[in-house]
Amino acid sequence: MVSARRKALEMLWRGNCTVKAWQEVEDPITHITNHEEVTLYKDLKCKLSHEKLTSSSSTGGPAKIAEQIKLSLGNEYGIPAGCKIIVTQDNVTEEYTRSGKPGIFMDHQEIVLELFKEYA
Repeated sequence: MVSARRKALEMLWRGNCTVKAWQEVEDPITHITNHEEVTLYKDLKCKLSHEKLTSSSSTGGPAKIAEQIKLSLGNEYGIPAGCKIIVTQDNVTEEYTRSGKPGIFMDHQEIVLELFKEYA
């Protein structure tokens, strides 16, 4: 059952994501195992947010600015490390991968992402 707090959160989520993983798949006829991209979840409601992180330099040089990309979605989904997460939000689609352990909260989870390069 989805709580009232979760429903309120989902009203702020304006994106959708698909989660894919590189897995072993056995052909049912030949019984040969190959690696394939497998869709784990499709069209999950989510929210992509960007946060700027600034670190000062101890040598007196310019401050370094980095961006942290975070995905918020339901906490009932197990998103494995190294998977591909395709997010569409505000008519922009981008591929990411999970870069850290998700933060699990009462009504959602937050996953730090980085741009997808390739499967590990």
